[in-house]
Amino acid sequence: MTYAADLLEEETAYLAYHLHWDLDTILDLEHADRQAYVRRVARLEEA
Repeated sequence: MTYAADLLEEETAYLAYHLHWDLDTILDLEHADRQAYVRRVARLEEA
């Protein structure tokens, strides 16, 4: 099973925007780790 390209792009853009990480760094993350960072950033935005 592959991860949908549009979801990967959305997560990548979200993390790049908020954390200022480069594309290679974000894409090197394991899928679960990338999703965990997305959740963490989202929680910070809610605070």
